Amino acid sequence: MVLFKAKFSFQRRVKLAQTLWLLSWLSVLVGCLTFGMGIFLKVQLWIHNEVMEITSAHAVPNTVITAGLVGILLGIYAGKVSQASMDVTKYQRWKSFMMPFFFLAILSCLVCLAALVLSVALRGTLEESLKIGLKNAIRFYKDTDTPGRCYQKRSMDKLQMDFQCCGNNHPKDWFEVQWISNRYLDFSSKEVKDRIKSNVDGRYLMDSVPFSCCNPSSPRPCIQMQITNNSAHYSYNYQSDELNIWVRGCREALLSYYTGIMATNGAAVTLSFLLQASVLVSLRYLHTSMDKISGPDDMEADTEGFILEKGVTETMNTTLEKMKGLFMSNQVETAEGGGEAAAAS
Repeated sequence: MVLFKAKFSFQRRVKLAQTLWLLSWLSVLVGCLTFGMGIFLKVQLWIHNEVMEITSAHAVPNTVITAGLVGILLGIYAGKVSQASMDVTKYQRWKSFMMPFFFLAILSCLVCLAALVLSVALRGTLEESLKIGLKNAIRFYKDTDTPGRCYQKRSMDKLQMDFQCCGNNHPKDWFEVQWISNRYLDFSSKEVKDRIKSNVDGRYLMDSVPFSCCNPSSPRPCIQMQITNNSAHYSYNYQSDELNIWVRGCREALLSYYTGIMATNGAAVTLSFLLQASVLVSLRYLHTSMDKISGPDDMEADTEGFILEKGVTETMNTTLEKMKGLFMSNQVETAEGGGEAAAAS
């Protein structure tokens, strides 16, 4: 049973070839956009790699980059075929590459769908990765002399200033860790001794945040020390006054940022998928309608085109049989070659 059969006159084939040419180059442009968006997301994930615990989120840009690159190559190929279809002699050179092209085009569409699924499925993984990574970044903020952690302070400060955030979930996350190194504490001071003794773990904890949490738009000088102590500051009420530090957590800020980029990637991949599917269908119609043309004299003859010559199940079975036969023939040739080599020795 032939699926989606259509009749094509010479004029319709010309219009089909022109439409295919236009769709092919649009697919190339969108493929370049998708490839660029994938690279951008990859770079952004790499920049903030220090505040991420799990790297599985990189599967999203890797898939988007692959989808974009394959879309570019397939678009260029389809554009060449559409031009060659106007000349039977030139078209015959491309005819033998049609089946591999259709296989790769279907595979490319599946890669696009995989990129869309991963963009949604890995959001939870990305959030968990940021939660653990930011927690460790805050804990190791003070370890500027420790190999492997010496840039953690700079990274965290830059992150909080760039994304206008503070802490993991909120500024109080800094209250729960000692973020000032012991080398900068005066252990002869009674205040330092009392604060360390008051903590079970012997840590120097404060209701304070690093300078990078300060909001420069606030008219009041930044209150970053003794934030919860109303008596330490003039005309200040911790409960009612608007704090002049960032109150949004960095996990929320980063997640919102990456979700936006992934949404843009998703839009580019969706457009690429639609264009590649259109190119695939158009080229299939052009290929099947050109099959009956054997020479220049038949160019103006009416022909029929279709998507599948048989049903979906029959087509899949036939394709699998062909692939199995090809695999078996390669095995036989390899065995014969080995036997001849053994006989010669």
